[in-house]
Amino acid sequence: MSVILDRDGGDFARTRRLGLARLETAVRREIIKRGGQKPCLRIVRKLFAALADPTGVLAHRRGALERTQLLLEDWADNQRRLADTEARMVAVLDELELTELATSIAGISAVGATAILAETGDPNRFLTARAMVKHAGLAPREKLSGTYTGRTKLTGQGRPRLRVAAWRAVWGALQTNTVYAARYRHLTTRETNRLTPTQAQTVIAAAILQHLHAVITTGVAWDPLIATHGTPHPKTTDLAA
Repeated sequence: MSVILDRDGGDFARTRRLGLARLETAVRREIIKRGGQKPCLRIVRKLFAALADPTGVLAHRRGALERTQLLLEDWADNQRRLADTEARMVAVLDELELTELATSIAGISAVGATAILAETGDPNRFLTARAMVKHAGLAPREKLSGTYTGRTKLTGQGRPRLRVAAWRAVWGALQTNTVYAARYRHLTTRETNRLTPTQAQTVIAAAILQHLHAVITTGVAWDPLIATHGTPHPKTTDLAA
């Protein structure tokens, strides 16, 4: 859409004359300029086909494009403000001299760690790592009533925004942290008490909080051998296996 709006001024015929191959090249340049890697060519081809589609109310298309342009401008402005906010967050972590410790946990970015610590405050105020996990509401609790034991579920208490920050950290960590990836795979494939992907991700989120508490309160960088109680893991892990 940016190519049509900015380069061709919303002139469908001009974009159509550009041809599909050159449109794909122009879109690819735009995607890279905005921090992406590659466009979805399926969408580009459908958009190119729609340029000559006579159906619908043609007179309304220019107004629709104007609204789209406003949305793109708002999106770009939000991206700039987000980048500025993240830069200031990391600057605070640098000032506290915690960046190196926090990012020693493979797969945890400075922004991710800062988002978590913004919700927990100083981890030293928690006597144990489990206390910080409970603060997030990620500690499990069994339903007990007399002789009946129900399903184990999360407490649902704690700080929702801390849970969200921990959950977001899981996605990146599972891609590059072999300890977390191996644990996730074990939890979702074991024969006994197999967990769903969501349940396993919750376990990893809690582990991230525990390890972040450990490295900051002890001042010792994250060590995969300590994290796995001495069990070594390969350097690469195929999550798709």
